[in-house]
Amino acid sequence: MAEKCIHARVDERPRSLGIGMEQRRSAHPGIGYYHAMSGVLAILLVVTGMAASSQVELSSTPSADAENWRLASQSGGIKLYSRIHPGSSLKEFKAVGVIEAPTRAVHNVLNDVENYPKFMPFTAECRIIKRSGESIYAYQRISPKIVGDRDYTICIQEKSWLGDGGTVYSKRWTPANEFGPPETKGVLRVKLTEGSWLLEPEGAGKTRATYSLYTDTGGRLPAFIANAASGIGIRRIFAAVRHQVKDSKYLADKDFLEGSR
Repeated sequence: MAEKCIHARVDERPRSLGIGMEQRRSAHPGIGYYHAMSGVLAILLVVTGMAASSQVELSSTPSADAENWRLASQSGGIKLYSRIHPGSSLKEFKAVGVIEAPTRAVHNVLNDVENYPKFMPFTAECRIIKRSGESIYAYQRISPKIVGDRDYTICIQEKSWLGDGGTVYSKRWTPANEFGPPETKGVLRVKLTEGSWLLEPEGAGKTRATYSLYTDTGGRLPAFIANAASGIGIRRIFAAVRHQVKDSKYLADKDFLEGSR
C-alpha cells in the first residue's frame, strides 16, 4: 500500500469573463464554457490515482450508497454519475468506463507522474515530493490558460489485491498542502481535492476503470459552471489515459513512480 500527496493553485475568476462571481467549490476544473480548464484538476488527481474521502467506496462490489448516484450522461463508452454533496452546491462525480489495456498497464500510466505534463491536459508541473513509508507526497500545478494557474499537494493511498479476473488497483487521495511548497503569487491554491481510481479486470486485456471526484477549484466560478466542468474534465482524463496506455512500455512490471522522484 502506498500513499501519495500533491499540491495545486488557481486564479480567482475566468480571465475571459470580466464579471464578478461568488466564490464556490468546484467538483472539477474545466467547464463547458471554459473548455481549457477541463481535466486540469482531475488530471492531477489521476496522477496519484485514488478514492474520494467523500465516501466513495472502492470495492469490487456495489457500495451501500450506490442508490444515491444518478446517471448524468453516457457517451464515448463512459457513464458519468453525480450526486449531491451534503452542505454544498457542488456535486460529487463518478465515471465508469472500459480501457483497452490490462489493469497493470493502466496503473502504470497513472503512476507515470514525471510525464504528466506530456500527456495530461493542462498539466504544467507534476512531481513526487517524497515517499515516506506508505505515504507519497506529490505536487502539481495546472495551467488552463483561460483561467489562472492552480496548484496543490495531495496525499495518496494506493492498494492492490487479487480479484476474480486478476489484480485490482485502487488509488485514493486527500489534500495535503501542508507537505507541499508554499503558496506562490499569481497561482491559486486548491484546498479541497478528494477523489479516487479503481481499476478492475474486465475480460482479457481490458480494465473497468472507475474515477471519482469531489473538489473545490477555488476562485469565483458559480456552482452550475463548476459542476458542468467536472463532467467535461473527467471525460478528457479518460481520453488521455486511453491514448497513453497504448505505449507498450506500460506493460513492464516496474514501479513507474521511481522515475518521478
